Amino acid sequence: MAHVGTCFCGAVKLEVEGKPEAMGYCHCRSCRSWSGGPVNAFTLWSPEAVRIISGAESIATFQKTSLSQRKYCKECGGHLMTLHPPLGLVDIFAATLPALAFEPGVHVNYAETVLPMKDGLPKLKDFPAEFGGSGEAVAE
Repeated sequence: MAHVGTCFCGAVKLEVEGKPEAMGYCHCRSCRSWSGGPVNAFTLWSPEAVRIISGAESIATFQKTSLSQRKYCKECGGHLMTLHPPLGLVDIFAATLPALAFEPGVHVNYAETVLPMKDGLPKLKDFPAEFGGSGEAVAE
């Protein structure tokens, strides 16, 4: 199954194929600052599942650390995705894919939360151990 998304103005159009590797919420300070919200809803995809359909020339990158390459539209400033080279995954913001049924499975970086969410999902202090974090769960 394919899902299509665009930036805020529609200059950039992307498509993802198949199912995401994971979906959830990130509560880290960096994601909050970048997204302008108290929490970021993520969908993680293999790079092979992501394709830019149109507007590639309008994509710009901001890289604050080696962990993330944040992609946005140069025309409207709309956020599109974040490449995570160390993880080998691409985070397409859930809001960028309006037809995708968002089914979160985990909260990451919950130790930094400013918006506690009581939803019964696992809450990780930082990242899962397989992604270089402690894998430590914290109380809801």
